[in-house]
Amino acid sequence: MFEYFPENYGWSQSVAIAILVGGNIHEIDEVCRSMKELSAASEEDAQKAWYEGWEMLALRAERLSNDDRIAGHYLSAGRKYLSSCAYYILAERHVTNRDPNKRHAYKKVLECFDKGIKLSRTSVERVEVPYYDISMPALFLPVPDGSRAPCLVFFNGGDSMKELLYFAIQKEFQRRGIAVLIIDNPGAGEALRLRDLYLLAESEIPAEAAIDYLESRPDVDANKIGVMGLSLGGYHAPRAAAFEKRFKCCISWAAAWDFGSFAASIVSGDSKKTGLAFQLAWMFGKKEPMEALEIAKKMTLDGVTEKITCPFLVVHGENDRFSVLSDAKKTFDTAINSSKRELKIFTRADGGVEHCQVDNNLLAIEYISDWTADTLGGYPKGI
Repeated sequence: MFEYFPENYGWSQSVAIAILVGGNIHEIDEVCRSMKELSAASEEDAQKAWYEGWEMLALRAERLSNDDRIAGHYLSAGRKYLSSCAYYILAERHVTNRDPNKRHAYKKVLECFDKGIKLSRTSVERVEVPYYDISMPALFLPVPDGSRAPCLVFFNGGDSMKELLYFAIQKEFQRRGIAVLIIDNPGAGEALRLRDLYLLAESEIPAEAAIDYLESRPDVDANKIGVMGLSLGGYHAPRAAAFEKRFKCCISWAAAWDFGSFAASIVSGDSKKTGLAFQLAWMFGKKEPMEALEIAKKMTLDGVTEKITCPFLVVHGENDRFSVLSDAKKTFDTAINSSKRELKIFTRADGGVEHCQVDNNLLAIEYISDWTADTLGGYPKGI
């Protein structure tokens, strides 16, 4: 992977994400060039510089969007609003929830995303999934002709959001006749940032709410609903498929076999370079990372994957530095009751070796969407 900040893997990964979401490489360099020395600086100074740099790009794109909209050039404005959204995503990524800038930036993510989708005439519907006495915010991506179609429920990772996942998957599932419900599950995205819905170990609970919602939609084939999760979603999706038998397939995009052990390593290690410690406490609704460990240690797939009976795909990178390859193999090996299981490891020979293939995202998306179309139906050969 191209590592712009050799001493700060977390920042380098975010630069890769900036490219993934459509950021301009010259603008990315414009911001990051001034921060090279700060990548190893104090947490406070580094966070401030990171936020201000990406916010500058977001504000620039937003200003140009407004100019286009006033001129009546709505498609151009839509594209730039989505660029602004992407840069706001990056701006808030390494800022703690104790900084009011994080909440402000995420509200701008929502605002610019909504404007960008509307003006660019992109087929995306913002929906609310009933969940107890509140709801989980989500994005529904229908197939191009709006017909009744198979659908995939897409769960977040520990530090992602539905808007970022939208950029990550592009239109590859829709092109293959698969609708997608990208959901901000408890502990992630808008559910965490604006609704105080905190992470829980029982992933089947929000998963059941999602599938109940999809069964009410006339444009979804209720007999062909699958579930997918990336990063920490590599725990959520298998857990959901194990206990919710209405799911007809499951994809783990980067394995998450034992989140408790991973969380313990965050608390005990040097987390300043990854920004994971503050995220860990926040997504569980705790003040300090140590408080989150009691819940996190319940999040293991030991004794869970054996209960998966639907087709199951595990996707992992050979050089994943967040989730070890042996966890992917363990996740696959223990799913002995799956009707069709597959382990896809991206190697250096082909690329996409990093966590969730952030170094070559499209390779993973094409593989996963092809597998989903082959498994659920849709258009395996495209349209």
